[in-house]
Amino acid sequence: IFAFLCAALWNLPAIPALNSTDEVGAGQSIQKTYDLTRYLEHQLRTLAGTYLNYLGPPFNEPDFNPPRMTRAEMVPSATVDFELWRSLNDNARLAANYRAYTHLLCYLRSMDGQVAKAELRKNLGHFCTSLQGLVVSIASVMSSLGYPLPSPLGSANPTWAQGPGSTSPHNDFLKKMDDFWLLKELQTWLWRSAKDFNRLKKKVPPAALMLRLEMRGF
Repeated sequence: IFAFLCAALWNLPAIPALNSTDEVGAGQSIQKTYDLTRYLEHQLRTLAGTYLNYLGPPFNEPDFNPPRMTRAEMVPSATVDFELWRSLNDNARLAANYRAYTHLLCYLRSMDGQVAKAELRKNLGHFCTSLQGLVVSIASVMSSLGYPLPSPLGSANPTWAQGPGSTSPHNDFLKKMDDFWLLKELQTWLWRSAKDFNRLKKKVPPAALMLRLEMRGF
């Protein structure tokens, strides 16, 4: 009987343990990234309102919608055709998200260094830390799915960033326009990223389901 059991165990179909472990890790990473994206959406709504009030009129007026300035074109734009974005594969969308948030984070940190109000500077610093966590989380998702990290967009240091009090009134207004567009793009990126990760997590079975499938020999 013992020899029969050994033979039966020996001939059981092999379970791809590495793949299942990767799937479980990917599912957890995707869920974590989705949750962090939604948290940042909520956090940015409060921060943007406070920051636009700090900039003053016309930036804090509800109907203010200026044209995108030439310098603002350096900020990664999320205004891509929805159907075109949906047609990209998962790797391409993840790479675009990773590049954009890495770039946007550098611009946001330049804002943090120029804010005069201590409380607002503290809130910006906290948001930067959370956004850095999102960049790390996206990298974790890509790694768990076997995708390489993309190359950076290039230099993300805002060439117009200058210390407080060193700008003319004209340049100060343009700097405020840059900040306005940065917040606007961040809101759009986070909204779309939440949809991306919600869709992606439906493709990867949750850990509990993977464990049941593994135990059944699938």
